[in-house]
Amino acid sequence: MSLIEMMFAVLEESGMLPIWQAVSPWLALDERQLIFMIATPVFIAVAAFEYTKIRHNPALMDTREAIRNFTLGAGYQATELLFAGIIAFPVYALCYHYRLFELELNWLTGVLTFLGVDFCFYWMHRASHRMRWFWAAHVVHHSSERMNFSTAMRQNATNIFNGGWAFYLPMALLGFNPVWIGIVYALSLVYQFFVHTTLIGQLPRWIEQVFNTPSHHRVHHGRNPEYIDQNYGGTLIIWDRLFGTFTAEDANMPVEYGITRPAPSNNLLVLWTHEYVDLFRDMARPGKLASRISHLWKPPEWERPTPTASGTHHARAISEPERPK
Repeated sequence: MSLIEMMFAVLEESGMLPIWQAVSPWLALDERQLIFMIATPVFIAVAAFEYTKIRHNPALMDTREAIRNFTLGAGYQATELLFAGIIAFPVYALCYHYRLFELELNWLTGVLTFLGVDFCFYWMHRASHRMRWFWAAHVVHHSSERMNFSTAMRQNATNIFNGGWAFYLPMALLGFNPVWIGIVYALSLVYQFFVHTTLIGQLPRWIEQVFNTPSHHRVHHGRNPEYIDQNYGGTLIIWDRLFGTFTAEDANMPVEYGITRPAPSNNLLVLWTHEYVDLFRDMARPGKLASRISHLWKPPEWERPTPTASGTHHARAISEPERPK
């Protein structure tokens, strides 16, 4: 009897084997978590190295904030692990069951999976900035006024409930296996961890032309009016170049990190929920139902027209630097 067989014998005799048989497919579907488990020690090591380089510069590093960022990341991973199998996986399975094409796993479909996931990420990310419901979850990632590797871990525990995963459903409907969609997505997030730094300047021109780089992503995290809502790409920057959302980092215009309407507190729950609170407060204001629910898909800076004393309506214009991003 092999050691593996001995371990399964222990499990079987414990009476817990049925639970394992029920849970293991769930875990197998979410290979992303295995990738993140393997990558996390690398993330910590790289972040620690960066910390030794910039720890004396408060504009680049705050120890308490770095710890907070990793805590936010842990909360995000916990809710993904607990709820993805309940919320997202059944929908992916349904789409894949009714898929339009039978796609074999080979080099061609592997490349197409990579391109498809990156393309879907671009539009999911763009929606996360231009539709307030998605911005309510994504804002926590942008609310730091520093750019370092720990900022990459600054994620929202509500993401799985927010529905951003739905942007990848068309791939499952086309016939791409959801497990491989998840794997490619996880590898993309691993890559994106490494673009959150100020230590790396401009890379060779051909890399800057094709891939998302630290330089491109610094722009994305800027609250400068010229940088807001630019460079949404995940692994590739080609989608931004194609769809008109690319801006190069300008040495004469240093990036100001953060959002123009800062979070009211550094409390974890506040960081996760403050934009939802503002969103629902805006929706609760008097007005027609259709107009009130428009806040969900309108841009974050959009405001509903409000009645004036004369009975007419007006909307307060928000100048570019004031946009709540």
